[in-house]
Amino acid sequence: MSTATLNTSKSSNTGSSDTGRNNSGSADQDAILAVIENLRQAHLDKNVAQFAAQFAPGAAIFNLAPPLTHRGIDREEKQAWFESWSTPIELEPRDFKITISGDLAVCFGFLRMAGTKRGAPSPVNFWMRETLCLERQGSGWHIVHEHTSVPFYMDAGTRPAFDLQP
Repeated sequence: MSTATLNTSKSSNTGSSDTGRNNSGSADQDAILAVIENLRQAHLDKNVAQFAAQFAPGAAIFNLAPPLTHRGIDREEKQAWFESWSTPIELEPRDFKITISGDLAVCFGFLRMAGTKRGAPSPVNFWMRETLCLERQGSGWHIVHEHTSVPFYMDAGTRPAFDLQP
């Protein structure tokens, strides 16, 4: 079993992400980091094909949108969601821990999502929690389960805690 941690920070000179790991990494860790990077780039480019290619068919997806679970990627639904944004969708991964055991891997950390929805009075910019379970399949590592969540305040309003930061 191997473990790595992905930390990213925006470079003030280039605006690109710098990635650091707590060990030398492996080919598997690099391939899993590439899956996370492909998700980030797919959101930025609003590229449904690139996004869907990261997932295994029938992947169990627990994301922020109803219903409670999705099975596999609905390309039309994802395209409509991408088109609901007037700007590119920025995803910033932070503090991802990757653990690999054989043909299975688990990753968890934080994602910052930023951009502007069509018709929205102000831009969106918040942190969420992300867990990915991946399986090594014939053509590489694919997501078999994704769980995304935002904490909420446990008061009477049960409002999302969009003000939290890692």
